[in-house]
Amino acid sequence: MRNVYGRRLTHLFAACTLFCASALPALAAWQPDKNVEILVAGGPGGGTDQLGRLIQSIITQHNLLNVSTVVMNKGGGNGAEAFLDMKLTQGDAERLVIGTNNVYLLPLVAKLGYQWSDLTPVAAVAEDDFILWTYQDAPWKDAKSYYEAVKADASNMRMGGSQSKDVDQTLTLLLNQTTGSKLVYIPFKSGSEAAIQLAGKHITSNVNNPSESLSQWKGNQLQPLCVFSRERMAYPEKVTADKSWADIPTCKEQGLGVEQYRFPRTVFMPGGVSDEQRAFYVELMRKVSQTPEFKEYLTRNALVPTFLEGKDLVTYIEKDSARVTPVFTEAGWLRK
Repeated sequence: MRNVYGRRLTHLFAACTLFCASALPALAAWQPDKNVEILVAGGPGGGTDQLGRLIQSIITQHNLLNVSTVVMNKGGGNGAEAFLDMKLTQGDAERLVIGTNNVYLLPLVAKLGYQWSDLTPVAAVAEDDFILWTYQDAPWKDAKSYYEAVKADASNMRMGGSQSKDVDQTLTLLLNQTTGSKLVYIPFKSGSEAAIQLAGKHITSNVNNPSESLSQWKGNQLQPLCVFSRERMAYPEKVTADKSWADIPTCKEQGLGVEQYRFPRTVFMPGGVSDEQRAFYVELMRKVSQTPEFKEYLTRNALVPTFLEGKDLVTYIEKDSARVTPVFTEAGWLRK
């Protein structure tokens, strides 16, 4: 009897050991134990703010965290305020910041007290396409004829955009370089304002992303000339009576030199966090990006479905920075 009980105890001990060993990684895996603060590197109501609050809503609705989340806006300096704040809280793994390519491009043009490498990249969760827009009854009906008019006489041709030394002006400079044109850039406070100014014919074009000019396109005030992408957009549903996003030709098709121009929607942590902590938020953002609410957000704003993390995200940042550095240098923007 003693041998029988001994064998049973041995088997039970072995089973317990196996179970406990398999359970240990799950028990030991890091997760936040206090509320997570989500900083938005932009003002209330803008695209970055909308994304930050969507992420918070999805996390809450789907119970993706065992703690609460708090969203705070810090949009000063085109978002630099939020990134510097993150640098100053090195090692705090209960903080995230939502931005765009501003996180790594701003330090190229201004002395801000941080570099993107001071922070920890988590993920890029989507990309924005850029579209060349003009007003509805413009004499040019495609991008090729528009740029022929620009090169013939640029004195009355003005490109509007959001902010100075930002993505819209960078794209305008790239176009000037590749087409040999001298298009004048007029900065406005936002893409929405640039859309209103174009609808009123105070400028001849802008390079808004899709959502910024959506209402004016639906209202028959603006028309898209081309999208700065290697392929046409993947949204075939009609936006106007006869046109969808997928009907917009690429700028490459129209002979413009800029083959593709996008910016990423990024999530970063402070520096000094562990690989395990970063990995936790990578998987959290991956789960967020796979929800129906996030996919509906992509469709509604005609965003490019993208998920980058780790080496792929770092490579993206390095390539994007390298592409615009010569543009910034020629324009005299590059910080010395």
